[in-house]
Amino acid sequence: MRCLPELLAPAGNLEKLETALLYGADAVYLGGEQFGLRAQADNFDLEQLSRARELTLRKNRRMYLTLNAYLLPGETEACAAYIDALRSLDIDAYIVADPGVLALVKAGDPEREIHLSTQANTTNAEAVRFWVGAGVKRVNLARELSLEEIRAIRAATDAALEVFVHGAMCVAWSGRCLLSAALTGRDANRGLCTQPCRWSYALVEKTRPGRYMPIEENGRGSYILNSRDLCLLEQLPLLVNAGVDSLKIEGRMKSRYYVAAVTRVYRAALDRYLEDPSAWQCDPVWREELESVSHRPYGTGFLLGRDDAQLHAEHGGYIRHCDFVGEVVSTAADGCGEIVGRNRFFPGETLELIGPGMRQNRFVVGQPMDMAGLPVAVVQPNARVVLALPEGARGGDLLRRNRPAQDASHP
Repeated sequence: MRCLPELLAPAGNLEKLETALLYGADAVYLGGEQFGLRAQADNFDLEQLSRARELTLRKNRRMYLTLNAYLLPGETEACAAYIDALRSLDIDAYIVADPGVLALVKAGDPEREIHLSTQANTTNAEAVRFWVGAGVKRVNLARELSLEEIRAIRAATDAALEVFVHGAMCVAWSGRCLLSAALTGRDANRGLCTQPCRWSYALVEKTRPGRYMPIEENGRGSYILNSRDLCLLEQLPLLVNAGVDSLKIEGRMKSRYYVAAVTRVYRAALDRYLEDPSAWQCDPVWREELESVSHRPYGTGFLLGRDDAQLHAEHGGYIRHCDFVGEVVSTAADGCGEIVGRNRFFPGETLELIGPGMRQNRFVVGQPMDMAGLPVAVVQPNARVVLALPEGARGGDLLRRNRPAQDASHP
């Protein structure tokens, strides 16, 4: 039987971790409260990490913790103490970028597997072998590599290789950017990126202060530093045959709906490939599903060559075809389910229920009832209601509303 790569999904908090596992991830990556590069995510304290570890063990899935910030002088002792506190959790691997952090992990938790972050921008087999010699088990290759370059690295090393297949890209090489620090004082290399590459800019001629001249690409302005989002769904067979060991979805700062929708698509695509590689085709339904989540225009990054890297989007806004409006908490034998509202929705409107395994079903909302059995005119965010659901609905399914075509883009 052909062995598929691991599908690795983001877990910005415990709720998103549960969603990633339910919707098909083989493994999740998450951040603790210190020394990660998503300091603005919810992240996990030690108690939450313990709960997350219990859940992944129960599901027989893997869990990786990011320690991929670069240490400053004076932080070594704090990092060593944090690693010591993490040791009892028996996490499957730490994701690191700084050689100093790697050395601290080897000294403080020597049995723990170490993965190398994309922040280390590994672009050749010699670098992979160097990191393996330093104790690294898996290398997340730089996103600037082409398919042929990935193949060349695979042929030259036995190390486990990981690549990003979906999510936001950075205009800076492997995310090593000083723009946020320069403009806002918040350092991207310390997990505090404010994404100024997504802002709209204008020119000012020095003898005409205050007269802003936009370099317009559309009505909202110019976004000359803005990169497209990565989507390698159609290239999955190429990556599988190139010998990639793990396919990673970006997005610890993204929504629970994003995690569910994207993970289930890549799960379905990988499983379909396993069933019959020679007959595999990209199902249009998969691509439509990826269009439903909030994203910038998609591209293939550097995979197909640097001449077609498609780094810059036509505009700085997101595209979103659906709104996440509710979550199914549980279902009953009478076909009703308990729902937690996430956005407002109303009786009589058409929603779509989605679940793992690419299950989806449109239905017209009947009369929601609150938990006391009284009718509800509008389901508000965080409200709990009972609602008739399509056949086959299960706990963990999500409800969404399709947006009108004219409302599909938003800033």
